[in-house]
Amino acid sequence: MAAPKNQAAWLAKADTPLEVSNAPMPTAGPGEIVVKNAAIAINPLDWHMQDYGVFIQQWPAIFGCDVAGEVYKTGPDVQRFKKGDRVIGHTINLISGRAQDGAFALYTTLQADKAAILPHTISFTDGVVVPLALEATICALSLKIPGVAMPGVATPALGLPYPSLEDPVQSVGKTLVVYGGSSSVGSMATQLATAAGIHVIAIAGAHNFDLSKRCGAAQVFDYKDASFVDKVVEAVRKSGHEFVGIFDTISIPDTYSNDLAILAKLGGGHLACSHPPPEDVPANVKAGMAFCVNEIATPVWRDYVTPALQAGKLQCLPPPTVVGNGLEYIQEALKKSKAGVSATKLVVTV
Repeated sequence: MAAPKNQAAWLAKADTPLEVSNAPMPTAGPGEIVVKNAAIAINPLDWHMQDYGVFIQQWPAIFGCDVAGEVYKTGPDVQRFKKGDRVIGHTINLISGRAQDGAFALYTTLQADKAAILPHTISFTDGVVVPLALEATICALSLKIPGVAMPGVATPALGLPYPSLEDPVQSVGKTLVVYGGSSSVGSMATQLATAAGIHVIAIAGAHNFDLSKRCGAAQVFDYKDASFVDKVVEAVRKSGHEFVGIFDTISIPDTYSNDLAILAKLGGGHLACSHPPPEDVPANVKAGMAFCVNEIATPVWRDYVTPALQAGKLQCLPPPTVVGNGLEYIQEALKKSKAGVSATKLVVTV
């Protein structure tokens, strides 16, 4: 049988279209697996990388963060996976810069600690919505000591517990506001925080209330409601729990102004952001940007993801929208992502 050949959607330089062409076959070193991709998900980070070249360390580049597929090879010391296993995983190209670590290819190298078995009852297109959102959430919520997201920008350090498989989870007496509750990261943050015993209040569009509640939000408020800031503040106070802060998964000037208004009325707290946080925040606000590659997520990948998926405790939300089949559709998916999507995650099958 002829050896398989790899192809990838390459970025030659910033602000240019991706070009599909041959790529070296990835290798599996210690602690690594090579996955034959079946589905690739698109994140807002991806079009930022294409447009501005952020986090690109060498050119031409293969980037992308979310894959689902079958294990093709395992590294010499890998015990958790074997050839043919169905898996989902989060790539580390943001820190490694290696082309073989990018998702936008037929074959991708993953760290075994950033992958999990995907139950046979869940399709690749559903499962691939999980990886980056899961790691970003853990990096935003569970770090206890601030790190560095990028020069001059700290990571959040909310110090919240990991999600638990126990059901029902006893309340830990804390309330978290998730801004953008129907986004990919917002949906995941709501699920994982709820599974950790956190009381979650979400902010989303009125048409997405059901999705946020399905993820576990105790209450959801419409960001288009002129009085929603006051309503969120009232809900936090009535929860009777300690207010932790806000995880703003949208992180644009409009949401930042609302974040700071809520925090001002509640006496401060944490502000975890998906982009660099606003400047000149008050002294009683601890702001940071989640950098979504960190070993803190390892226990969640290893011990939680697969059994939680099997039990339905972790849901593949928001649902995917398949843009097309083939690497050539990644560019179209990036354009759609940049234009904006609501309550879905864009996926390309290969």
